[in-house]
Amino acid sequence: MSPTKKLAATAAFLASVLVAVPWAIAATGRNDLYYTLTSVALLSIASAGVWLTFYIGRINIGQGAYALIGGYTSAILVVDYGVSFWLTLPIAGLFCAAASVLIGLPILRLRGVYFAMVTLVLTEVARLLALALPITHGASGMVSIPAPGAIRLFGVTLVPDFATLQNPRLAFYIVSVVLMALCYAGLYRLVHSRMGRLCLSLQQNEELASSIGVNIAWLRVVAYAISSFLGGIGGAMFAAIAQSIYPSSFTVTDSVNFMLNCFLGGLGYVFGPMIGTFVLYFGWDFLFQTGEYQLLIYSSLLIALMLFLPNGLLSLRPAAKKRG
Repeated sequence: MSPTKKLAATAAFLASVLVAVPWAIAATGRNDLYYTLTSVALLSIASAGVWLTFYIGRINIGQGAYALIGGYTSAILVVDYGVSFWLTLPIAGLFCAAASVLIGLPILRLRGVYFAMVTLVLTEVARLLALALPITHGASGMVSIPAPGAIRLFGVTLVPDFATLQNPRLAFYIVSVVLMALCYAGLYRLVHSRMGRLCLSLQQNEELASSIGVNIAWLRVVAYAISSFLGGIGGAMFAAIAQSIYPSSFTVTDSVNFMLNCFLGGLGYVFGPMIGTFVLYFGWDFLFQTGEYQLLIYSSLLIALMLFLPNGLLSLRPAAKKRG
């Protein structure tokens, strides 16, 4: 796709999600959809991080841990220290990235299956820490988290105080969609850069990549840090929207769902996690009306999709380009 077509497609996407969707919601009066779509956007950000670890040939089943850490980091800074939420957002991501470096240095040396098994316990470890540490308020969690305040520059209000808005859900929706757009734009640029090509070489053959001078240990750690950064950002935004965070806010099930989003959308496509999150989220809600058969139908469909569409839903596109 030419740069002009890419720019036009991006502009059309932003116009649809920032203009057309709010207009449609206002016309139908379904303001509850703002929270639903905001959740999808944030879940897709965390899933994008999981996709990046798949891109280097590692299975990450621990993203829920970093979402939980990011949510608590932001909540503690806002509630206990009075830091502006907008400052805590990047801090939460960076804190998760730093934690992932410490955790990843030893476990990223493991083979893929062993790495996956270790990451599987990370979410439960994070939950138990949140239960045990006094700063996280234990099982009662952290509640009454203030809404994001205003951002002012030279006396000009760039972002209003969310607590004063008539419809803060719309504001959260816009912020989340913008974050999602920036996330996938950055991921797309990374994949199509020199570093992205080196990361792809790890997925294909680590021994061969190492033999030609690729620093595979460094690439693994950097990719895992970026992945955890995105998980922390998503968790911090969730805490701000819900104005609360609990040890059970993100569980092992969430970590598995982040991984399934990538499979469903397509591991070979940058935007696969976004599509997978949308389909999985709304598909689960749609199946709710089937009652006790919901889980059976849900799991059966997922198995069928992985059997007949191993490259995800985006592989249905004719002449689709991978990693694009």
